[in-house]
Amino acid sequence: MTHVLIVGGGVSGLVAAYRLRRLLGPAARLTVLEQSDRLGGKLRTLDLDGVPTDVGAEAFVLRDPAAADLAAELGLAVVHPERAAATIHAGGTTVALPRRTFLGVPAGADAVRDVLSAEGAERVAAEASLPPLRLAPDEDASVGGLLTERMGREVVDHLVEPLLAGVYAGRADLLGLRATMPALVKALDETGSLTAAADSLLPAPSAGPAKPVFAALPGGMRVLVAELARRSGAEIRLGTTVRRLERREGHGQDPGSGRGSAADGRAGLPRDGQPQDIGSGGRAGAGRLPDGGPGGWRVEVGPVPRPEFLDADAVVLAVPAPAARKLLDGIAPEAANAYGRVQVGSMAVVSMVLPDVALPEASGVLLAVGERHRDGTPFTAKAFTFTSRKWGGERTRLRASVGRVGEEQALQRDEDALLADVLADLAELSGVEAEPVAWTVTKWGGGLPQYGVGHAAVVAEIERAVERVPGLAVAGAVFRGVGIPACVRTATAAAERLAARLMAV
Repeated sequence: MTHVLIVGGGVSGLVAAYRLRRLLGPAARLTVLEQSDRLGGKLRTLDLDGVPTDVGAEAFVLRDPAAADLAAELGLAVVHPERAAATIHAGGTTVALPRRTFLGVPAGADAVRDVLSAEGAERVAAEASLPPLRLAPDEDASVGGLLTERMGREVVDHLVEPLLAGVYAGRADLLGLRATMPALVKALDETGSLTAAADSLLPAPSAGPAKPVFAALPGGMRVLVAELARRSGAEIRLGTTVRRLERREGHGQDPGSGRGSAADGRAGLPRDGQPQDIGSGGRAGAGRLPDGGPGGWRVEVGPVPRPEFLDADAVVLAVPAPAARKLLDGIAPEAANAYGRVQVGSMAVVSMVLPDVALPEASGVLLAVGERHRDGTPFTAKAFTFTSRKWGGERTRLRASVGRVGEEQALQRDEDALLADVLADLAELSGVEAEPVAWTVTKWGGGLPQYGVGHAAVVAEIERAVERVPGLAVAGAVFRGVGIPACVRTATAAAERLAARLMAV
């Protein structure tokens, strides 16, 4: 019986397990190993005063259809935002977020005159007349540095960084253009101008009603997590720390010879639809590796004093960069070294249900870099989402995002103090002064990989090194995007590569 271990129970690991089930069929044995006490990774839905509330990723973009296509394949309904527009607080005032920008890069000066000073808008207008800009195939640039040079600092602080901070919790000066805006880099090859490249990526102004940009799931992202776990038919082992990977070269070895072999089970789903850990124990052994096969894997899990050894034909690693680096150190040192060059950022989400008060007629508000209260103190939040305005619903709901790279001290604060600061931000930005009926703070420590300058080369180095190791595949937010669609794509590719190798044996 073919046995595949999937290390990591976030969306990437669960998609990989689901795809492997479809590719390998019902006879294959799949085991998902998750260190925490729940599945989902950065997808997490809580019931806040009886309201399903996503405290991690709340939506997925539709520009890349991978997540929407997966939802349709699983038979899951989706919802799109209401027509309320986003706003931005810059220069002490709140205005509509300019529509004709690509991740904050303006398609022309007219699009951003309400957000920039007259001088800043003129810098944007002059960009197209500068010498043509093109990046060599092996060249990258800092997003903040390049845009400052071509358009001025205001574009970075008032537009680009507020948008990228929501995606990466990062700083524009530290993020690489090629990894964060690959479509823009490609368009630059043809246009030689940032404004012209942005314009080419946006719908024509006369293209009719704007199509939805985002989608979410009624009931929250836990619906996706539960359905992937159920449809994968995998054994789910929560609270399981993977400590070491070991390649087992040779043919016809008996995986059942190791101590404490894994259970042969399937994920159970209680009535609330949430996956549950069925634990270990049960039948020892996982069958025999195919004669003439490429060898297999032995994986050490559990506490150091009482290790348990699991054996499998193949392994998918779908874990954050620091964990991948440690696990691959003795297996694929080049990949481990490259993973080690990926920095991570932290952030927090403050979610709340308010009494029946009127929120602004907007889907939310982003804050430009350096914005301050009228008394001169800095804002704590970097963005608010007016959830009930954006997605509808009877209850008044919102969430605030806190923290960028370099602001980790804000996340170390007492949760009550953090809430008080966020509520003060909300009162000044919107005039809403109300104590929440229910609230929670979710801290994502080291949860977001930073796509630094040269990140695309780091990814290529990881993939080359892993490709040389039979029976190993990697997936996750480290690779070609931190959003759900990108994770779906990397997990699907990992499953397809492994399945092709396993079926070729």
